[in-house]
Amino acid sequence: MRLKKTYSSREVAVLTGLTARQLQIWDAGGLVSPAIPPHRTAAGGYTERRYTPIELFELLVLADLRRRGFSLRQLHQILRVLKEQFGQRLFDATGGGAAVQLLSDGRDIYARTAAGGLFNLLRTPAQPLLVVGDEGLLRELSGKVRSIKRKKRIRVPRVRR
Repeated sequence: MRLKKTYSSREVAVLTGLTARQLQIWDAGGLVSPAIPPHRTAAGGYTERRYTPIELFELLVLADLRRRGFSLRQLHQILRVLKEQFGQRLFDATGGGAAVQLLSDGRDIYARTAAGGLFNLLRTPAQPLLVVGDEGLLRELSGKVRSIKRKKRIRVPRVRR
């Protein structure tokens, strides 16, 4: 996929599997806001929200977590703890090369620091966990773009006269 400077809410909806209404609610609730918010036009309508590639990636990760059963409250908490405790954006912690890496076991979200500390972001984010054994049950969080299904063109034979 070739990156663009910005993506419309329609493009983001197709790529993430979220609905336009979910994007609108997530924006209004402060989960992920577009780089270019909608504004009223002279004709009385509104322009479309525009998202950067970083916001698209964050929406891909959040959409994946939502499909895996994490609540909106938990998603808000993850973003808040990343910002307040680690000074990181979701993008940085899920592929941007930050000092924090996000992992999940399917029930909780963990942050592993470059120093090796492991924190449960949903239960006790300020308390490092004691890790005994292998972390093999944890998988790294990342975003994946959904494939865009192209409509098949039906070829109609031309009739010569």
